This record gives sequence, structure tokens and C-alpha cells, in this order.
Amino acid sequence: MYKNLAAIAMAACVFSIPAYAQPQEPLKVGFVYVAPVTDAGWVHQHEAARQYVQSSMGTRVRTSFVENVPEGPDAERVIRDLAATGHKLIFAPSFGYMEPMLKVAREFPDVKFESVTGYKTADNVAASNARYYEGRYLAGIAAGRMTKSNVAGYVAGFPIPEVLQGINAFTLGMRSVNPAAQVKVVWLNAWFDPAKERDAAMTLMNQQADVLAFHTASTAVMAAAQERGKLAIAYHSDMRKAAPDSQVLAVTHQWGDYYRQRTQAVLDGSWKPVNVWGGVREGMIRVDHFGPKVPKAVQQEVLARQQDIAAGKLKPFAGPIADNTGRAVLAKGRALSDAQILAMDYPGGRRPGQGGEVGRARRGSRTRRASSLRRPAPRIRRSCRRRCCRRASPCRFRSRSAAGRWRSR
Repeated sequence: MYKNLAAIAMAACVFSIPAYAQPQEPLKVGFVYVAPVTDAGWVHQHEAARQYVQSSMGTRVRTSFVENVPEGPDAERVIRDLAATGHKLIFAPSFGYMEPMLKVAREFPDVKFESVTGYKTADNVAASNARYYEGRYLAGIAAGRMTKSNVAGYVAGFPIPEVLQGINAFTLGMRSVNPAAQVKVVWLNAWFDPAKERDAAMTLMNQQADVLAFHTASTAVMAAAQERGKLAIAYHSDMRKAAPDSQVLAVTHQWGDYYRQRTQAVLDGSWKPVNVWGGVREGMIRVDHFGPKVPKAVQQEVLARQQDIAAGKLKPFAGPIADNTGRAVLAKGRALSDAQILAMDYPGGRRPGQGGEVGRARRGSRTRRASSLRRPAPRIRRSCRRRCCRRASPCRFRSRSAAGRWRSR
């Protein structure tokens, strides 16, 4: 009996020794990029945000990314591979990644997914986007002050609402200080194609555009403006390395804080499938990095309007507004709701009584003088998965080669 008591006492002593907690495995966070990582542009900003997450959170996280992943089947494969290899949080910053991500999310309910620029959510899928149009409006003010020909050119990727919002806001901002201004648009049906972007920029400059803007992923438009001695609005990030003399300003996207907050939410168990749409007020959009040719007065005007947007005093889509045919879209004294802005599917950007509607400077491989579109663009099919927006054939961008190389920190 005493032997048994002694054994029990010894066991109690053994189990009373404090146990040291095993080091917690770092959270694996994956990022999927639609284009290569470059020195500036859309992917550059998201890569900078990834690096910020890694550097600020240290050994608690281990981040990695896959670059140059086309939207469509390749995206689905890459996102699934990340989930299957232990990544518990995956960021996919491209509109065309939304549907593939939703499909993979159903297969991995314990993984959290972030659809950046998407709009659909699920139990383990959050959506986020930025009010890019606020920066576009401010850029339009600068363009309206800087143009001498009263013609601006706009190189655009795909006709999705986000891009149309930007074109319309840029035009309204430009005409708020220069009612005679007009904007010519070239559609590329590609997000990243530097050769096509440069060609489009040259076409627009040949049609009297002396200020360029763009919604694509490279610095090709900026470089073309520098080559021809014209002006250009940088987008996504500061691009003065590509156009030191031509940059008017940069509309920059700030994703670092958002990515860090979402990563922290996974670590502490508070992650929820939110739907975030932040802008100037939230610090997700910023206009800065003015070029050397921009007068101080113009810089101060733009920055003052930026403060007005942050304070809620200025709404870019405030009436009266007409579409490109002259049809009234919004009455004076009213402003478009978030739902109306998100569903925007028409080119417009003018006040009633103003001329110079938004026009297309190019159709297919032929160029022509910009003119007003005779009818509003048909509604974009948001449920599109294999076909791009309004194209009748599969998007060439989606038929590109498989995803590029894997990199990790």
C-alpha cells in the first residue's frame, strides 16, 4: 500500500512540473498576383503591402506569393494549391479571381479568403475594394488645369464598373475646372500588356491628347508620355522613375494597413467575412507625388479637394450629371448612392449643357476620331466566369500561359 502511495506521489510530482508551451507555428498567408511583380503598378502596391505584413508581424506569419496568374482556370488551380499546402489566409487582388476563389473556398471551409476588388462574400470569403474614383476625380482636376489642348486620353483595361467609375470621375473632375475638356478612351481588353498600352498611348497623343490617364498594370503609358513630352497621371503607385518629367501626380493605393488588420484578425480569431469599400477617408486612396511641372497653386487645389472628400464635403458623383448621350442621370442637389456607383455601366461624366462627351479613340486595330457613343453601354454580366465582360469570345488575357514562378519569403 505504501509503495502505491509513493508511486502516486511521485507521479503527482512529475505531472506538477510546469509544461513549457511549444512555439506556435506561423500563420501561412498566400498572395496571388495577376501580373508580374514590377517596380511600380497594381501588383507592386500589393507586393509592398505583403512585405509590410511580413516585416511588421515578424515570425507570427510566413507570407508567399504567386505572380503572373491569369484569371480563370489557372487562378483556381493556384488558389487551391495554396489552400492545400497549409495557407490559412489567401489574398487574391483581381476582379477575375472572385469566382475561382468562391469555388475553392467551398472545398476548404477552414481557410479564410480575401477577394480584393470582388463583391461576393461567403462564410469564409471576405470582399474588399477601394474607391479609386475619388482619386480619379482629383487627378481630373489636375489634368483640367494642366492641359493645353483640352483633350485627355484614357487607356482602359476592361469595361467593368470599377473602370467606368474611374473614367467618369476623371472626366467630371477635369470638367469641374475646365468645362471645354473632353476625354478619349482606348479599350485594351487586357490588364497587363505593355506593348498594347504603349500603342494606345501613342494613338491618343496623335489625336491631340496632351494628358494621359490609364487603368492598366504597367508603366508603359507613363513611359510613352515621357518619350513624347506629354503629361500623364500615374496610377496605383508613384511612377516618376518611368516618367520623371511627365508625371502630373500619382493616384496611389494603400493596402498595407488593411492586409495587416485582416491577418491579425485571423491570428486572434476575430476574422469575419466583411465587405469593405474604403477611400480617401479610410486612407486606402491617396493623391500625392506631384511632378516638377505642376504649379504649387494646382497642387494646393488638388490637396484641398482631397481634404474635402475625406471630410465628406465633396462627392465626385454629385448632380447634375448626364451620360454620354446627354440623358440626365442625376438631378442637381443629389448624389449617386453606393449601390448606383457600384452598378455603373455607362460612360458619362458631363454636366447638362456641356459638350465634348467621352468618346472612343480606337476600335479594334483601326483608329478614328473620338466621337460620342450613340447609346449607353449594355449592362455588364457580373456572373461572367469564362467570358470577359461583354466580349463574344473568350478573353485573350485568360488564355495566356499558366501561372508564373512561385516565390516565398
